[in-house]
Amino acid sequence: MSPPRRRDSARSRQLLLEAAAGLFAERGFDRSTTREIGERAGVDPALIARYFGGKAQLYIAVLDLDRASARPADLLEPERNLMLVDRVDRRGPGPVFRAAVAPLEDPEVQATAVDQLHWRLVDPLRERFTREGLDRPQLRAELTVAAFVGIVLSRHGGAFRALAEAGTDEVVRLVLDMLNPRDGTADS
Repeated sequence: MSPPRRRDSARSRQLLLEAAAGLFAERGFDRSTTREIGERAGVDPALIARYFGGKAQLYIAVLDLDRASARPADLLEPERNLMLVDRVDRRGPGPVFRAAVAPLEDPEVQATAVDQLHWRLVDPLRERFTREGLDRPQLRAELTVAAFVGIVLSRHGGAFRALAEAGTDEVVRLVLDMLNPRDGTADS
């Protein structure tokens, strides 16, 4: 009889993070199940609840891994805008985008998702608008992100046929034209 396997919680946690990051990148938040994450990690999926609290908290933990790197480019950078629109088109919105339009059930997950929303989307724009000398950079950044999230989520809501049928490149070009304060006529 072999000795009982010793559980390595740090290793199991890391395996879950890596597996979740891969599945969320491939399929998105909604299309990834805790069972699949556990299988890919080679650990019991129940450990997700034990180590993270649930799938949404695991998603946020995966996003937090990026915090060690440089802040992402802002939404007015064409490549960043294209990547975000394409990601939501392919995988659906994750908790961070959802937190922008409706509170998530768990207040702690909501607070973390809002923090991520600001770090990833609002803050880079506020920094740009400050550098460009625009007035009320925080408000401008929040309005820009709110408009962007609304547009991206509306592509799949069924209410706007032309928006849903438009190609990603066309949507990004028009969104950038609309959101860039330097290109608009009103600057107050």
